[in-house]
Amino acid sequence: MSKTKENVKSHPNKIGIKEAMGYMLGDSGNLFVLTYVSSFLKVFYTDVLKISTQKVATLFLVTRLWDAINDPIWGAIVARRRPGPAGKYRPYLKWIAIPVALAQLICFYDITRHTDKMWVILLFAYVTYITFGMLYTGINVPFGSLASVITDDPEGRTLLSTFRSIGGGIGGAAPLLLAPLIIYDKKVDASGESYNVVNSGGMFKFALAMAVCAIVFYLACYATTKERVKSEADPHIDIKGAYVGMLKSRPFMVLAVTGVLISGQLQFASLNQYLYKNYFCNTNLSILGSIAQYLPMALMIPVTPMLVKKFGKKELAGFGSLFSSIAAIACFLIKPKPDQAWIFMVVLFIIGFGYSFVSITNWAVVADVIDYQFVKTGVKSESAIYAVYTLCRKFGQTIADYGGLMLLGKVGYDVQIMANAGYVKGVSEGILKVCTLIPAITYTLIFLLYRFAYPLTKEKLEPIYEEIQNQNEHE
Repeated sequence: MSKTKENVKSHPNKIGIKEAMGYMLGDSGNLFVLTYVSSFLKVFYTDVLKISTQKVATLFLVTRLWDAINDPIWGAIVARRRPGPAGKYRPYLKWIAIPVALAQLICFYDITRHTDKMWVILLFAYVTYITFGMLYTGINVPFGSLASVITDDPEGRTLLSTFRSIGGGIGGAAPLLLAPLIIYDKKVDASGESYNVVNSGGMFKFALAMAVCAIVFYLACYATTKERVKSEADPHIDIKGAYVGMLKSRPFMVLAVTGVLISGQLQFASLNQYLYKNYFCNTNLSILGSIAQYLPMALMIPVTPMLVKKFGKKELAGFGSLFSSIAAIACFLIKPKPDQAWIFMVVLFIIGFGYSFVSITNWAVVADVIDYQFVKTGVKSESAIYAVYTLCRKFGQTIADYGGLMLLGKVGYDVQIMANAGYVKGVSEGILKVCTLIPAITYTLIFLLYRFAYPLTKEKLEPIYEEIQNQNEHE
C-alpha cells in the first residue's frame, strides 16, 4: 500500500489544498482590515486628526485594556455555543463580516470636517476604535479556533498554518503595497526638496476598498470550509479551569510570551511609516519594505512543510528567529544614512527570511498547544486558549503602540510640525534609532524563548498526535 493511501487510512479527517485555500481566505479578510488599521491608523490620528503622540499612545493603551475584558468574554461565548448545522465556529464568519468591515471604515472618517474640538475628536477616536476591536475579536477568535476542528491530522494542521500564512501575506501585503500610492500627496518645499503628506480622503477611500475585500473573503471562507472534528453537542466548559490550566502549562506560557513579542514586533514595524516619511523622505519605501517582508515568506512557503516534517516546528522557528535577530542587531549598529535606504531594505529582506519560519509555523504551534492541553486536562478549550492567545497578541500590540508612540514623542515628533515636513535634523535620527533598536531586542528574545523555553519538540509531539487521533476515533 502506498504512503498516500496509508495516510488517508490513518487520518480520516485529512484535508486537501482546496480547503486549505478556503481557510486561507479568512485570514486574508482579517488582514485586509487589521493591517490597514495597525499600520496607518496612528498616522491618521497624528497627521490628519492632529492628535498628539502622547494622547494617541494613551488611546491605544486604554482601548487594549478593555480587550483584557472583551477577549475572554468572546472566548467564553464562543466556547459555550452549541454547534449547529454549519458547525460551531464557521457561522461567525457570516454574522460578523459586514459589521467588522464597516467598523474599520468608520475609523478612518475625518471628523475634523465637522468639528475642531479635541475632546469630540478624541471621543470619536475612542468609540470607533473600541468598536472595531470588539468586532474583530468576535470574528478572529472563532476563525482561529476553526483550524483545530477542520482537521486533527498533523500534516493537515501544518497545511492550514502554511496557507493561513499565505492568506495573511495577501491580506497584509495589500494595504502595505497599495495604500502608500493612494493616501499620500507629494509636496515640495522652498528649497526644492520633496516630501510626502497624508491625504485624508485617500485614507477613507482605501479603507472602503479594504472593507469590501474583507467581506468577500470572509464569506468565501465560510462557503469553502467544513468542521470535521466533533465539538461537544452540549458544551459545559469550565472556563475558570481552562484558564488555570493554561497558567500551569509551560508550552502555553511560552506561546503566550512569544505571542506578545511576535505581535508586538509586527505592530512596532508600523512606525517605519514615520521613518520612510521623515528620515528617508520617501513613503514609496513602504512598498519596498512590504516586499522585503513578504517575498521571503512567499519563497519559503513551498518548502516549509517539508522542513517542518524533517526538523520540527520549534526547531525551525528557533533557527529563523536567530537569523532575524542577527540581521536586526546589524542594522542597529550600521545606522543607515538618509541616502542609504537600500541598506535598510536589504536588512528587512534578511529579517523577513528568518521571520518567515516563525510566521508560517505559528498557527500550527497554537494548534499543538491546544492538543497538548486537551491530552493533559481532558478538556476541549480551543476557543478559550485561542482567545487568551489573541489577548496576548493584543497586549504585544499595546506595548508596541504605546511604547513606540511615547518614544516617538521623546525624540521630538510634534504633530503640528512633522505632519507637514520631511527630514528634520535630530528628530529624524531619533526615529531611526527607535526603529532599529527595538527589533534587535525583540527578535533576540523570540529566539531565546523558542530555543531554550518552548518544550514541545518534534519527538515530544508524536505521542500527543497519536493520543488525539485515538480519542477522536473512539468518539
